[in-house]
Amino acid sequence: MNSEKLNNLKKIPIFSSLNDDEIKEILPYSIKETFKKKQEIFSEGDSSDWFYILISGKVKITKMSYDGKEIILELISPLNFFGGLAVLKGFPYPANAIAMEDAEVIKISRHDILSIIDRFPNVMYDITSNLGDRIKEFHETLKNIALERVESRIASLLLKLADKIGEKRDNKKILINMRLTKQDIAEMVGTTVETAIRVMSKLRKSGYIEDEDGKITIKDLDELRSITYQ
Repeated sequence: MNSEKLNNLKKIPIFSSLNDDEIKEILPYSIKETFKKKQEIFSEGDSSDWFYILISGKVKITKMSYDGKEIILELISPLNFFGGLAVLKGFPYPANAIAMEDAEVIKISRHDILSIIDRFPNVMYDITSNLGDRIKEFHETLKNIALERVESRIASLLLKLADKIGEKRDNKKILINMRLTKQDIAEMVGTTVETAIRVMSKLRKSGYIEDEDGKITIKDLDELRSITYQ
């Protein structure tokens, strides 16, 4: 079990600056936990007691709108952390974290992650650098929801996911290696499921994407990117 946890920790980007002996130092602080699909990991307003790192599966970070609709703020892919800013600053979690499929995480208590970053300053640098990029993405998402038409918002979302978790295929194709429902897409761009279905159907019929078994393949990034400028 320890060797499995050690290998998992070595793969995590925020620990990439640590050697094997240093990784072994933080091993006792890490706790493995699993969550079933749709299970809540933490809720908005909960005390930020744990720093989470996703090992496998998919997690969504959400908030409820004033009219009761769930809005997906971010999708967490494996080897990325979540709940980090609240843990570092000591305020309650500002959103909900929910497993979108069966998920395995490593969690580290707030006390222990603060001890780790005090012991290894490079870990703090990597965490804050990552948070900075994600805050910038969040601001871009809010701007797109406020200003862009739905087609542009969905195209921008697919491009962002392709950049983060895309896998190259033949003939310029990029597979987004994550199953996404039309409801997931609607909640990430602030629209209705019906509109997401219509736009995705239009993108597929126009030859921009392929959609099979819940996974989306972008046929040409430049072609899809052109939609965001229209």
